[in-house]
Amino acid sequence: MSGIGPEIWDAVRLTIALAAVTTLILLLAGTPLAWWLARSPARWKEIVAAIVALPLVLPPTVLGFYLLVALGPDGPGGALAGLWGARTLAFTFEGLVIGSVIYSLPFVVQPIRNAFEAVGDRPLEVAATLRASPARAFWSVAVPLARPGFLTGAVLGFAHTVGEFGVVLMIGGNIPGETRVLSVAIYDYVETLRWQEANIIAAGMVAFAFAVILAMTLLEKRLRRVGR
Repeated sequence: MSGIGPEIWDAVRLTIALAAVTTLILLLAGTPLAWWLARSPARWKEIVAAIVALPLVLPPTVLGFYLLVALGPDGPGGALAGLWGARTLAFTFEGLVIGSVIYSLPFVVQPIRNAFEAVGDRPLEVAATLRASPARAFWSVAVPLARPGFLTGAVLGFAHTVGEFGVVLMIGGNIPGETRVLSVAIYDYVETLRWQEANIIAAGMVAFAFAVILAMTLLEKRLRRVGR
């Protein structure tokens, strides 16, 4: 397409890779957390839920600042990076993944938790009477019944990662081919008065956001019909 140069394609590739890796990690790590929040009788689970939900209300620059400190050479991230000879996880793709996982966590965990809570006790009790182990009941009963929550969480987690700006700018900067995702590229193009490139990316992200909202609406309607 005219006007779409290698720089933009690099940003597209990096953004999709970041969103895909982040969503996969969130589904793997967020599922047991959501199950525990939905099923645990612990009184302090809502404190954990509030911590998980913090990115919803924290300014991205605040979260990004603390992540920058944690991922920097003097933080835990620096010690981890030292295992392969690096000094820091800040301003790296790996650092972006860590920040994106934390920032998008509530967008994946909350829909899955709501879906697990909607399953209720009865299906699991029936599975137990059929001598299904807790693990088997989870995978064969709870997970299939909670599928709408997984789909919603995956879509929201992916879309939110694509659109995030403050956190990725704070911990990733603007390194072409390494940390320069689409949201940062728009900012850079506007600063350098490259309006055509900024408009191409902005229009593409508007189209992406519209597609996500439309897909979510259609998916919700379809799942409601199937559930009847």
